[in-house]
Amino acid sequence: MRFYITGITATCLLAILTAGGVQAAAVPQIVTELVAEAKSQVKTIDMETFRKVIDGKAYDYIIDVREPNEFAAGHIPDAINIPRGVIEFRIWRLTGYPDSTDTSIRLYTYCKSGSRCALAARSLQALGFTNVTAVDMKLADWQAAGHPLTEPELDF
Repeated sequence: MRFYITGITATCLLAILTAGGVQAAAVPQIVTELVAEAKSQVKTIDMETFRKVIDGKAYDYIIDVREPNEFAAGHIPDAINIPRGVIEFRIWRLTGYPDSTDTSIRLYTYCKSGSRCALAARSLQALGFTNVTAVDMKLADWQAAGHPLTEPELDF
């Protein structure tokens, strides 16, 4: 009987909350504000513009800033993986550092939802990179639109 009452209570509570459009926030408001601030400080492009960049090969590097396990599960062809948490340390491998560092290379960052890539792009700008663009898209939308993703490799 207790399970039945709990189940009904939970169902009613869920119905009340979703009917009013109220949903539990996945992250605190301060995080949402931080991402919005980063997006306002960096150049962003949408999915279709990004597709044109890829088709025209108008980039030096496409950087997937998700975690390695996310990258391994499927990523945009030609992308390299530098997780957001270490981008400030690993980006230098791509720039010719220390001999002839090129901070004007064309960098495009993307992630699962458009948030981590904006934060990563802001960090790259703070390091002096002058040609950084964050792709403001959901990776699921990219895939749903029929754009290519690499298939994960299976180990047998």
